[in-house]
Formats: sequence, structure tokens, C-alpha cells
Amino acid sequence: MARPPKIKVKTYLPTQPFPPNAERKPIRTERLVIRPFTEEDLDAIYAIRTQPEVMHFSAVGQIDASKDETRTSYLACYLPPNDIRNYHNVLCLASTGELIGMGGMPKTDLLFGWPEVGYMLKKEYWGQGYATEFLRAFVDHWWTLPRSEAEIEVAAESVDRSGEVPEMLSAIADDENLASKHVLEKAGFQKFTRWTEPDTRVGVIDDIALVGFVLESPGQKVKASS
Repeated sequence: MARPPKIKVKTYLPTQPFPPNAERKPIRTERLVIRPFTEEDLDAIYAIRTQPEVMHFSAVGQIDASKDETRTSYLACYLPPNDIRNYHNVLCLASTGELIGMGGMPKTDLLFGWPEVGYMLKKEYWGQGYATEFLRAFVDHWWTLPRSEAEIEVAAESVDRSGEVPEMLSAIADDENLASKHVLEKAGFQKFTRWTEPDTRVGVIDDIALVGFVLESPGQKVKASS
């Protein structure tokens, strides 16, 4: 099945470039500190990205081959000067400072046109509500960022074709990843499309079923462009 067709809309998005890491304040929840990446995070990130269970649901589907790969292919994407092109974070325990995951808006190649949320957690912290706690806090923070009007192409299925177009956040989940889909739904995201495509993960030859989600902004709606 082809990927979702696009429609041009006028909406609002966070003003870009994003603030650099040095100007971003941590987001704090009951159990987490959600903060920008630093070079000192390499060892902890490498430990997560070498857990097969975690990387199974990533785009590559395999662990990082070396710490240098983690540094150059992942961490460098979220450090200066690249930090102003995304809004990604590390997730740390408020009680100990341990880095237990990464999450935020990591990508600039947006499948649906809308900013896309993504996250991964160290396997030892699965099933304890940390992903939901992170996602709710990040979404609340996202809507507070300064905004500018923008004209973009978005997945046609994601908008009301009658013309009113709220700003949205999007997310993609493997249809087999029930836990991730549940986290998105608990945070208010709604499924709007499902499709299959060749699986990009190394060693997988079958197609993969993906599910698209969107979350509507609580703010202003504007008209779709003609």
C-alpha cells in the first residue's frame, strides 16, 4: 500500500530554528527529568541502543555496532549545531539522575507532515508508566513553545476536509507493538491510518504494518489553503 497522500494546509507550528540545547530548561515530572542531550550521555545511550529488545522496534531493527556508531549516527544529531533542527531529549530518573531513555521530536523527515513524536526506554523500565509520564509531560510542554504560522503538506487523512485544520502532533507505531500504541492512546493520540510497507529492519524480509496517530492541539484552528 502507498503511503498516505498529502494535502496543503495553513496551520501553526513551533517557531524554527528551535532554541539550542543550552537555552532549553528541563521538563520535570514526579519521577523524571527530561533534558537536552550532552556529550557525557554517550555511555548511557550506548547501553540502551545495544539492547536488542529496545532496538527491535527502531527503524534499523538492530543494535549499534559500536560506541562510535552511537556517537556519530545518533548522539551527534542532537548536539550543537544540529540541536536547533529537532526537539529531542534524554529521560533521567529524578531520584538518581540515571538516564533511562530518549524521547521527543527527533526527526526532520516527517512522514505525515506534522511534527512526529518518538521515544525509547531502557528495557528495565518498561511497563512502569515512565513512557506515559514522559509523553504527557512532553506534549504539555510542546504546546507552550513559541509559534509561527506555516503552510505545510500533511497527510490528507489527518485533517478535517471541511477546512478547519488544528495544529497536530503525530506518531507512528508498529501495529504489533501493543505497549507503544497503548501509551499513545493514554496520552490522547488517536489512530487515523494503517498501512503496510517493506520492513526496513536488517534481516527482516516481510512487510511491516504501521499505524499512524495524531494528537490535536488545544489551541487555535485555521483554515486549510485552497
